[in-house]
Amino acid sequence: MFLAFAQKIFGSANERLVQRFQRSVEKINALEAATAAFSDDALRGRTAALKEQVAGGRSLDEILPEAFALVREAGRRTLGLRAFDVQLIGGQVLHTGKIAEMKTGEGKTLVATLPAYLNALTGKGVHIVTVNDYLAQRDAAWMGQVFRFLGLSVGCIVHGLDDNQRRVQYQADITYATNNELGFDYLRDNMKFSRAGMVQRPLHYAIIDEVDSILIDEARTPLIISGPAEGSTDLYLRLDAVVRQMPPESFEIDEKHKSAAYTESGQELLEQTLRQKGLIAEDSGLYDIANVSVLHHATQAMRAHTLFHKDREYLIKDKKIYIIDEFTGRMLEGRRYSDGLHQAIEA
Repeated sequence: MFLAFAQKIFGSANERLVQRFQRSVEKINALEAATAAFSDDALRGRTAALKEQVAGGRSLDEILPEAFALVREAGRRTLGLRAFDVQLIGGQVLHTGKIAEMKTGEGKTLVATLPAYLNALTGKGVHIVTVNDYLAQRDAAWMGQVFRFLGLSVGCIVHGLDDNQRRVQYQADITYATNNELGFDYLRDNMKFSRAGMVQRPLHYAIIDEVDSILIDEARTPLIISGPAEGSTDLYLRLDAVVRQMPPESFEIDEKHKSAAYTESGQELLEQTLRQKGLIAEDSGLYDIANVSVLHHATQAMRAHTLFHKDREYLIKDKKIYIIDEFTGRMLEGRRYSDGLHQAIEA
């Protein structure tokens, strides 16, 4: 009861936050007439001036009103789009690291230009993360007009670029990319033998489009990168033959969580079959330390048969196994499942 009374007097936390952002909107609107009077060159020159101020110690929050006013005017001149007050509030929400929920058609793409420009003034780079290559390329070309007009460089990371091309794109002031490309570039950089071979620069600030999809839905599928394993080819083939002979009741499968395990009867049958095939010693058990490698290979062979299906999780092309991206349906060239799973599927 007291909480309800307090909210009536002081407003909810969200309402107080919006009120604070509204005060900044008033400052931005007060600058609109003066900003509109600038020539194109003068407008562009303000970017260099703001960069100098940031380098000199001014905080981004201090220059936010002028930066947002510049982006709004640049959007009006290049795209014919003038950001509304609600979009200026959305831009401030993103700048403070919070989630801005906006309905379809409310101009999320334009909103992102405001905090992206502001944070790019530090010279440390900004990433705008999208869910697919089409959106990354579209937004880099479309909204990129605003940034280029103001004197900033724009990059775009899509599938098929080599390391040198990626390095150039990451050096731009603002880089559009998909979450998968960013994630795998991060993983590949951590596998490089020298800093010179890395493509990404230190991470600074990112705006994530469709944040619920990227950080919840797609995050359930881990990004896994691995190189081809050497040896053990014969063991994969022999254990594949063993698993093929086992009845379906030997396994417990959870399709949702992509997990599978041998049942108790399945473990007994597996141990018996491995002894008959000479893969483990007659006097040893399945879980003895000497049989760790065999058990691991048998588990991966079982997972390959029960959880991974041709033309759904993977496809065969030129006698090679290619993973299929479950979100885009695209063949993922150069990527392999880890922990021997890829070799088990090949077997």
